[in-house]
Amino acid sequence: MLWKGRRQSDNYEDRGSGGGRRIASIGGFGTLIVVLIVWLMGGNPMEVLQNLQSGAPVEQQSGDVKKSAHEEELVQFSRVVLADTEDVWNKLLKESNQTYREPTLVTFSNSVESACGLTSAATGPFYCPGDEKLYIDLVFFEELQQQLNASGDFVIAYVIAHEVGHHVQKLLGTMDKFNSMREKLSQKEFNRLNVKLELQADFYAGVWAHHADKMKSIMEQGDLEEAMNAAGAIGDDRLQKQSQGKVVPDSFTHGTSAQRIRWFKLGFDSGDISKGDTFNAQEL
Repeated sequence: MLWKGRRQSDNYEDRGSGGGRRIASIGGFGTLIVVLIVWLMGGNPMEVLQNLQSGAPVEQQSGDVKKSAHEEELVQFSRVVLADTEDVWNKLLKESNQTYREPTLVTFSNSVESACGLTSAATGPFYCPGDEKLYIDLVFFEELQQQLNASGDFVIAYVIAHEVGHHVQKLLGTMDKFNSMREKLSQKEFNRLNVKLELQADFYAGVWAHHADKMKSIMEQGDLEEAMNAAGAIGDDRLQKQSQGKVVPDSFTHGTSAQRIRWFKLGFDSGDISKGDTFNAQEL
């Protein structure tokens, strides 16, 4: 992705650097992979950690530590991506006579307090609708690339754009409607609804990439493939097959590999927000 020398968003807070910290020592390498995969599916890895081995020590490093050169570059890159999402969504919502409230990017280490509560770094990047902020632990991105082979800077751009997609859902009222349904649905029905929410966020990530490239020519050869490979790697069917040897469709919460690729690609190809109504689509 072509990003150096371009505008960085001012909507940024630094609440502590990583300083070489690693996520956890619970269960070693295998647990780390599980945590990363669960986050990529949009779940809460803390629940996995608690179920795996309660009371096991989590390796932390107290105090502020100066960011490494790589972490500094990650911050700069993330702020450029956030600036691109601001430019795209300000334009698109203005065209539909709506106002885009720009979210804030927060980088943190170990844990962070938000309107959604106290959250561990093991949860990975997340969007909190209560304060409309994106929270990112920089070391997590390093682990994501090193341990899951999710190489390429556009993978990180896709992750940020997906979380911003949830912010767009908040602004358009979709997330509030979704949350109001939680108590009215069975687990099976709620899972299906959650799939539609996540696929729409994938679609919005594709819409962002379409317009950001059209406005600023940000994409290099291979960037689209990086994003699509990431979307495909985190499909419910693929992850279930890898982890338990079988696929249980009723337990899907974020969509199959084919669905996630399809909706991201639809957003990228069309750039048309109106084509992203996953909730009323005849086929996901």
